[in-house]
Amino acid sequence: MPPRAPAPIDLRTDLVVSGEIHYFRLGRDEWADRLDTAARTGVTAIATYIPWLAHELPDGTFDFGERHPHLDLAGFLRLCADRGLAVIARPGPFVMAELKNEGLGYSVMRRHPEIRCVGWRGELRPETIVDYLHPAYLDGVRAWFDAVIPILAEHAASRGGPVIGVQLDNEIGMLPWVTNSPDLSERTVAELIEHLVDVHTAEAVQARYGVGHSAFDVTDRSTWAPALRAPNEQQVLVLHRDLGRFTRERYARYTQLLATWVRERGVGEDVPLLVNVHGCWGDRATMFPLGISQLHRTWAGGEVIPGNDIYIGDLDLDKLPGFWVSNAFLAATCRDDQTYGVFEFEVGSGDYGEALDVSSGPEAAGLKLQLAIAQGSSVINYYLLAGGRNPLLFEPVGDGNDRVAFTGERHGFAAPVSPEGDVAPWFDETARLTAAVRDQARVLRAAKPERPPVTLGFVVDHYMTEYRFPDSPREAEFVADLERFRGSGAREILTRALVVGGYAPDAAMIDDAAAFDRLSTDRVLALAPTPYLDDDIQRALVEWVRRGGRLLLSGPPPQWDMEGNEATALLDGLGVQLGVRDESGLHAMTYAATPGRTPFVAPSVVGGRSVWDGAEVSVGFAHPLTPRGDIADATALAELARTGEACVLEVGVGEGRAILAAADLPCLPEIWEAMLDRLGAEPTVRVTSAGRGIVVVPCRTPDDVEVVHVLNVSPWDATVTLERDGRPLLGRPLDLPRRSGAWLVRHPGEEFARLAYAAAR
Repeated sequence: MPPRAPAPIDLRTDLVVSGEIHYFRLGRDEWADRLDTAARTGVTAIATYIPWLAHELPDGTFDFGERHPHLDLAGFLRLCADRGLAVIARPGPFVMAELKNEGLGYSVMRRHPEIRCVGWRGELRPETIVDYLHPAYLDGVRAWFDAVIPILAEHAASRGGPVIGVQLDNEIGMLPWVTNSPDLSERTVAELIEHLVDVHTAEAVQARYGVGHSAFDVTDRSTWAPALRAPNEQQVLVLHRDLGRFTRERYARYTQLLATWVRERGVGEDVPLLVNVHGCWGDRATMFPLGISQLHRTWAGGEVIPGNDIYIGDLDLDKLPGFWVSNAFLAATCRDDQTYGVFEFEVGSGDYGEALDVSSGPEAAGLKLQLAIAQGSSVINYYLLAGGRNPLLFEPVGDGNDRVAFTGERHGFAAPVSPEGDVAPWFDETARLTAAVRDQARVLRAAKPERPPVTLGFVVDHYMTEYRFPDSPREAEFVADLERFRGSGAREILTRALVVGGYAPDAAMIDDAAAFDRLSTDRVLALAPTPYLDDDIQRALVEWVRRGGRLLLSGPPPQWDMEGNEATALLDGLGVQLGVRDESGLHAMTYAATPGRTPFVAPSVVGGRSVWDGAEVSVGFAHPLTPRGDIADATALAELARTGEACVLEVGVGEGRAILAAADLPCLPEIWEAMLDRLGAEPTVRVTSAGRGIVVVPCRTPDDVEVVHVLNVSPWDATVTLERDGRPLLGRPLDLPRRSGAWLVRHPGEEFARLAYAAAR
């Protein structure tokens, strides 16, 4: 194949679909074949990890092909350029990718064991958990960057090379989260306490951590780490907040250091920098906003491009809310003109353990790709596009296989291209969907989601649950309530009801009271508050409603702040009194409930009509709600069937309105449509279909080209009618097979194209 320069690609302005290929897991003589196969899928870029571990020799120096051809990074970059393929480089220092030491070189771990973090009760875990800001660790990173970054700079796009992006580290904070091992080493705890003393006073810090029977003494540095490694019940929620927020800022400082070093070593401002976010758990994305909560400060300046890692297998009704909020919450943390994407986009079978126990259908990638693009993602990296083999380490380490990874010899066996270079049965479908996106990349990149009628509230601190002291019943109950009710609400009903109801909600980040100064009152705020919300945020929320905001609160109204202190500003401001939570027997072991008991909720009669059509429904919990006697504008919308007490209440406050749905309502469209209709929210594009599971995302370009994404994530074929402003978008209904998608395009003055693309089926 004759050399040709890569087509100019800019991650900040173009829609880019890339494929991950690990050169170090292939022989040099295999690179050309894998790149040619990748090009057949239609990707325009290749992403690759560049592991410190793989390139480091036993003496601590680095080999980039001088001795071992499979490590010729510059040669691999040139082969990519020859094929017109751009490159997204991922040099760590952490890499993960099933590598030992998570990709860190053995030298830094061997010479500096002090970089390992001490956690709860002084425990030192076996995982590679390090103090990101430890001087010895940073010295090792600088040496690695001295070796690798100049190679990337030499092959940057501005110099005629293929490198269009450089990722800063990988999944920062992931290992401490999944192991519940915060960095409580002596130097980090000292840094935290000194920071708190600077922000507050020594007396205030002593009051926060010297309560109970603690041996903490703010004047005695030797007491700090032991006290924080085993906090008492009075301290535990204070530490939960202080440590979580402090760690966010440390991650931001660490990332800024890496960015500075990359620039100093020759990678110019024309090559954007990227941060990869972690968070999928158990084939679901429900927990993903936890990673966003940890890392959102690392891209807050707007210069860095953040991206999700999405591993959920098939996109179905069960997993839809987690996928949706992962994209919506990430977008909420970005500036309006900031690019974001999915840097590890699953396109494999899902059988990562070679057990034949998981298999995603050929349509899974297409549905996820279309929905991610519809929600505004513009950098999509297929992970893993091609497998390979784990080479031997340059020195035996006596761990059973002496290879660079802990998974055996073959790697990426679930990918569309096997370790041996064979294509999987779903390869052609991957190529087809990639070609569809590539052929319409310009309009898809320009078409942004239209301003929706409903916005989800993303309370960042509700996801600050990566660390919990294992001996604390108080913190266990606190975290259980947060995980049960936050984000999408109990059972993820709130987001599912909004998405399949046609409301296509975006999200607003609520990190402090000032968030409501930025939130307009022209749409409904749908918020799953949890029982914990800081009083200053509660007060700001009430004032936002007074100014004309419309609030749909789904879940238990807050009663405490994030440190466990009583906080009722929201209920007080709305004029509502909260009764005792009535719990299903399912939660009887955690909450005050009678085993076998289930609360039932029935719609109220308002103006001679039932608020929604249908019978009473069972719920997981319900709170009785009573308006104060001085509140004239209050209407019960639903009530507990046993007692007749209201549990869904609408109140008017100032110029605005709020509905408190203090019950675990099911995902019945008539219930949610009734509440949203009372708040004046209607879908931009209304969907009519006998089937459930239709997702519609209306988008528009700056020059007024409309793109309407329509997906059927259900297992049933559907006939769909789409209407806007009372007029049908198409001349006749759209037949949308099960688990398929399409997008419709209308240029100004023309009719909608009936079918621009359809996913597999």
